[in-house]
Amino acid sequence: MNTSISSAQNPRIKDLLALQEKSRLRKERGLFVVEGLREIRHCIEGGYIIKEIFHNPSIISEEKLLQMFPDGTGNVTIASVNDYVYEKIGYRGSTEGAIAIVEARELSLDSLGDISDGKRAPFIIVTEEVEKPGNIGALLRTADACGADAVIICNPLTDIYNPNIIRSSLGGVFTNRIAICSSTQAIQWLKKNGVSIYTAQLQDSVPYYNADFTAPSAIVLGSEAKGLSPEWREASDRKIIIPMLGRIDSLNVSISAAVLCYEVVRQRITADTL
Repeated sequence: MNTSISSAQNPRIKDLLALQEKSRLRKERGLFVVEGLREIRHCIEGGYIIKEIFHNPSIISEEKLLQMFPDGTGNVTIASVNDYVYEKIGYRGSTEGAIAIVEARELSLDSLGDISDGKRAPFIIVTEEVEKPGNIGALLRTADACGADAVIICNPLTDIYNPNIIRSSLGGVFTNRIAICSSTQAIQWLKKNGVSIYTAQLQDSVPYYNADFTAPSAIVLGSEAKGLSPEWREASDRKIIIPMLGRIDSLNVSISAAVLCYEVVRQRITADTL
């Protein structure tokens, strides 16, 4: 069904704005908002169900919009909005004129399925109580870039479908296999699947480049404020550290993740060429 909306007071526009702003509402209704053609495309490719799309015809034509749906739009409701309304619902100006309401998915450990493709040892990224959406988004971009098999987010302090996470991840929320769970559940799952746990921490640690990541590995990072909980420290198979040669206390958690993840990539590429 295609409609045209010209007022920011339209109930559907108010509904979209509420979903953007309220985590509780997103959880209650099982819906979230995705802004941008690139992000919507990744969402569709990831198998998510699109419920509604709002587009500004002066930015993107309906014909181009429909090209993102190779199998047809099905029951997707498409609404065109004018410049004024789009300015009200859009977070940024570079989103190419499209915003979607999408059905949320249960992101449990069971939803990860088989983490091994049979060709290489699984590589998992784990976070605990990381609060800032921008850090989670950047970490998801790194996970996608380095080919991580899964990202496990433990004891989250923010909603994975927060628009800021989706934006900062550039759609990495949809390109990665993600699970949301408690630290206890994650530890049990990793142990059950034979994945070694490498905790990034200051105490009793070895430089990260002295660890062997060629076997099934999980890199675990805590929040910048508190680090990792005692539960992870006790469960750790190897404690690793990024040497700090300057005077500042620590790296941003997303930067730390990138450093550690690409050491995994480096070791595995090297091992494959030997």
